[in-house]
Amino acid sequence: MNSNDPTAPLRDVAQNPEAYARYLADIQRVLLDIGKNLETLHHETRVHCRSVHVEGDRFYDARLRALPVERSLKDVLKHVRGLTEGLEKSAYKRRSHDDTVNALPKKRREKALAKERKKNPPLQPAPESPSGGSTEANSRYAGPTSVYDLGRGKSA
Repeated sequence: MNSNDPTAPLRDVAQNPEAYARYLADIQRVLLDIGKNLETLHHETRVHCRSVHVEGDRFYDARLRALPVERSLKDVLKHVRGLTEGLEKSAYKRRSHDDTVNALPKKRREKALAKERKKNPPLQPAPESPSGGSTEANSRYAGPTSVYDLGRGKSA
């Protein structure tokens, strides 16, 4: 790596989620200050432009002349607010990405184990009879397997 690389500090910030959040919070603070100044400027510009009357104006002409100026500054304010919200969202997404990446090996291990269990289910021992191996208690179930095997004593 080149020691004169201007992107090196930002590369370090991008690799660390805490540094990323701090950096974006600093930028957001600056943008919020700029936003406050722009709001004040918007208000003062509005008051000034609407109060400038020329001889022969109707009462609403000054307002109509001021609208394009107000609209342009309002658009700038809207974009500044969008930037601050986007920075906050970006910091959250960066943290979420890091948490997802850290949890991924565990999820993959669990998924591989579940797949292996599904492929080779564990064998379960046969249940023991409660009478200790006596077949007489379950004689109903140990009898003939067909209607033709019933014999004379039993009927269907």
